[in-house]
Amino acid sequence: MLLWATICALGKPRLYMAEAFAQARRIGVDGLGLVLLMGALSGGVLSQQTANQLSAGLPLEIIAGSLVGGMLTELGPVLTAIVLAGRMGAGIGAELGTMQVTNQIDALLTLGRDPVVELVVPRVVAGTLILIPLVVLANISGILAGFAVCVTLLDLTTQQFAAGARGLYHHAALVYTLLKAVVFGFTITFTACYVGLRAGGGAAGVGRTATKAVVAIIIAVMVLDVVLGPAYKAFT
Repeated sequence: MLLWATICALGKPRLYMAEAFAQARRIGVDGLGLVLLMGALSGGVLSQQTANQLSAGLPLEIIAGSLVGGMLTELGPVLTAIVLAGRMGAGIGAELGTMQVTNQIDALLTLGRDPVVELVVPRVVAGTLILIPLVVLANISGILAGFAVCVTLLDLTTQQFAAGARGLYHHAALVYTLLKAVVFGFTITFTACYVGLRAGGGAAGVGRTATKAVVAIIIAVMVLDVVLGPAYKAFT
């Protein structure tokens, strides 16, 4: 019912877009540093582990291709979603949970205002929109960090790295990472809103709600990651 109400409310952008942009700005600013850090660390680790698994005689350019492909199709979107599950998901769940246990949701209904339009839709739209640039920046951060590791620790030249990345890169990977960003952004915010609106039990219930929101989001993201796996072939 909440999903249907959210979809129906999307047709009234003048009622929620101002708040959606404010939420997106807050989410983007608060989460950008951690997203870039996680992207850089994952790119560095992926480069080193790929090099460790290479059989003797295989060209080192494979490392660059594996790095770019791995960041775009998996590590960039998934790690960004998990990072924001801890920050954005817990925050939204606790915020709406507090409003629920203190009867602020009922107050909105009494005043004739729609809680879905006021509270849910702006957060869902903001999360869906802001995850796209955050995932792109995480991918860039991871690839640059992996490049730095390759040229400093793994004896690749810049030309070798560029050749390997160019040779194994597919445009489908870029489309796929943007698809995951949209799906994960919607999932994180909608799940957090749903769990938050079901809060109960006073202050202790709000704490449990934040925990439930993070757990539910991470499970949903990982399940969707598996479900979206076959979609990659559709873009190739």
